[in-house]
Amino acid sequence: MDRILTTHAGSLIRPPELLDFAGAIERGEPYDESAYAGTLSGSVRDVVDRQVDAGLDVIDDGEMGKSSWITYLYDRTSGIEPRMVETEGGRVYPPSRDRLAFPEFYVEHDRQQAEEAFEAMGMVLPDASASGPQLTRRFFVTGPLVYDNSALQRDITNLKAAVEGKNVEEVFMPVVAPASAYWLDNEHYADEEEFVFALADVLHEEYKAIVDAGFLVQVDDAVLVHEYDSVLSLGGSIEDYRRWAELRVEATNHALRGIPEERVRYHVCHGSWHGPHVFDPPLAEVIDLVLKVNARYYSIEQANPRHEHEWQLWEDVQLPDGKVLIPGIVTHHTTVVEHPDLVAQRLVRLANVVGRENVMGGTDCGFAQGAFLRRVHPTIQWAKLQALAEGAKIATSKLW
Repeated sequence: MDRILTTHAGSLIRPPELLDFAGAIERGEPYDESAYAGTLSGSVRDVVDRQVDAGLDVIDDGEMGKSSWITYLYDRTSGIEPRMVETEGGRVYPPSRDRLAFPEFYVEHDRQQAEEAFEAMGMVLPDASASGPQLTRRFFVTGPLVYDNSALQRDITNLKAAVEGKNVEEVFMPVVAPASAYWLDNEHYADEEEFVFALADVLHEEYKAIVDAGFLVQVDDAVLVHEYDSVLSLGGSIEDYRRWAELRVEATNHALRGIPEERVRYHVCHGSWHGPHVFDPPLAEVIDLVLKVNARYYSIEQANPRHEHEWQLWEDVQLPDGKVLIPGIVTHHTTVVEHPDLVAQRLVRLANVVGRENVMGGTDCGFAQGAFLRRVHPTIQWAKLQALAEGAKIATSKLW
């Protein structure tokens, strides 16, 4: 390496023409499948071009073909049944001390986010004040999990066509981790361990197909770290959390079996949502779990103000030989576009600790965790990624 490379966490904002089809699919309405296929492939070509134009080195398809970074798996796996179920207070998200500490904020936050999502789907949000039970969609495992790779092969084909002839260092595809397969309730497997490893076997098929296609595979694991707060908020202990997490780390490595570490990126964040995050676990409490995953690249939040200070952890924790950190250098958490000089500063100070060859510039998380959930305006997304690339050039001039 003779420079700092740049990338991002995976999910990017879908264009309006693609959302029109995604909305029809979500509403269960008929749509022109041929027209959808053309719009999807065109959207992938456009998002690849935009990443190259922004100056990024390691790119993906922005997850254009997925409903969300989690639920896409449920669309592609048999043995899973969606149901509308009654929940306490209509709660969709996992419990957390953050929500307990800032209840008024989260009432507004959740309502606004739901309104935006329903509007993007072409639907009207149900009246929360209406009488009757509040329902949310959950997914239940009712039979053996069997993966259908047809949608994955479509996405691989679209991405290969879009990157052909492009001057990029690498191409990756994001996929969900066993720990992050959320809203999924087991009604089929004998116990938790059997269920988690059955899920890992399904994901192994997906991971291997991506690497066999010549791409890097990125395992997205937002829940592994966030569950720390969920367990504690329900009265559990750190030991309870670690038992839960260690099983999922073992399952992740089971899903990655036979795949070379140098073809694997592992992304963790603290749930990604726009909120206080005052009860996020310190990185020092979970970094040993993260580094147990058999990957070469570790993508970790560092740009938002709750976690920026944690670059100093690497002064005390030895980064294993051959590993590469992809810290968040620009964040999806704010609409402020980072100055390239700040980007460079963040890169240089970490590189001075772990080595310039062990750092790549990235983002805290995706700019759109689902087709109908975006974190910033599209113009800001691209401005932030361009600032990332410009800052990496400045950092390179200082480090080389």
